[in-house]
Amino acid sequence: MTLKPLLPILLALSPAAHAEDLVSIYNEAKIQDPLFQAAKATLEAAKEKVPEGRSQLLPNIGLGANTTYNHFDTTLSNPIQGGLPFPLGGNGNFNSNGYTVSLSQPVFQMRSWIQLDQAHLQVASAEAQFQSAQQDLILRTAQAYFDVLLAQDNVELVLAQKAAISEQLQQAKQNFEVGTATITDTHDAQARFDLISSQQIAAQSDLEIKKRALATLIGKIPEKLDQVNPKFEPNVPVPNDVQKWVEAALKDNLDLINHQILKRIAEKDVERQHAGHYPTLSVVASYGENSATGGQLLNLGYTMKTSAIGLQFNLPIYQGGGISAQTREAAANFEKAKDEEEHARRNAELNARQAFLGVANGMAQVKALEQALVSSKTSLESTELGSQVGVRTAVDVLNAQQQFYSAKRDLYKARYDYLLSELKLKAASGSLKGSDLIEVNHALH
Repeated sequence: MTLKPLLPILLALSPAAHAEDLVSIYNEAKIQDPLFQAAKATLEAAKEKVPEGRSQLLPNIGLGANTTYNHFDTTLSNPIQGGLPFPLGGNGNFNSNGYTVSLSQPVFQMRSWIQLDQAHLQVASAEAQFQSAQQDLILRTAQAYFDVLLAQDNVELVLAQKAAISEQLQQAKQNFEVGTATITDTHDAQARFDLISSQQIAAQSDLEIKKRALATLIGKIPEKLDQVNPKFEPNVPVPNDVQKWVEAALKDNLDLINHQILKRIAEKDVERQHAGHYPTLSVVASYGENSATGGQLLNLGYTMKTSAIGLQFNLPIYQGGGISAQTREAAANFEKAKDEEEHARRNAELNARQAFLGVANGMAQVKALEQALVSSKTSLESTELGSQVGVRTAVDVLNAQQQFYSAKRDLYKARYDYLLSELKLKAASGSLKGSDLIEVNHALH
């Protein structure tokens, strides 16, 4: 029995390929994107700065041990040697062993306390950078997702336009053969057909590149993506006040927060380097035990135990100018950090304003292009009708077709730009989260 007659039924019963939406693509990117994984590892590494800094203030305990094999050969010329009841000197072998336990507890080390404060700030900076990496992953995922959709739209539009031009080309050839049109119409239609054929190759190549770009985030080429619902309605940003978004950005923008923390770290570094002039005080203690199975003179073994405890004080007087140079270097880096913070502040305000205008103007542009598409379609239908009754030429029809498909392409791009601008506005204000993609998903099929 052959399965060939059953293939249409099996295909009809098999489930359609499930399209992935933006949220599912983002969830995959969180696992597969190398840059995001590197950001997670960087954060975990930064968290160890605090234990490292704290270790400079905790007891330092060390253990040392030794064992030595010894050989001796001693000759004495003292006359009293012959009168002793035991040999004095001679030769032999013996082992000597020992161990020492030492403890040092810092009592006053200003540099270490400042370094611990820096460690806490470094962890805070790493956390801000990780949150920024999360926002960056959201934006990169959305950008790559919509780039694929736009590339797919371009391929579909090029194919549709090519089919329409091909139809016009065949009609122009027929009209020329029957004498109702000139060869000019045929040549113009042929030129348009050749141009759209080259555009088809470029569009298909661009689609392949965009799919590969998305694959760098999720580790695979997506088979099918949910597209934007043509009935979705763009809305004004909430709140619809650019100044409030700017104020939010100046308060919560993650890049600005990170540079504020970096400035504090640089300020602490000036204090830490200057603290190199300060004295240090530590409690030191040790206990040791040494033993030997013999000796060079009387060849007698021994065991000796020692213990000590005290305070160790150190006051740097002159370090060759190194501490002063390090302090000046740290002060210059602090000035650099202040300038970078101001640059981040200005960028936060600029990005908030740009993103707000992107949402507000994007909404207006989508609505204008929707109307332009309706008008272009009406114009195309009128031109095609005029061509049929002889009041419009084939060139007019080709121009109307090109205008219609251009308006459609511009509308698709405007929708994607609007959705991206919404995410960028939230990122500029520091409020972008993965859950915001759920709202974007509402605009998809």
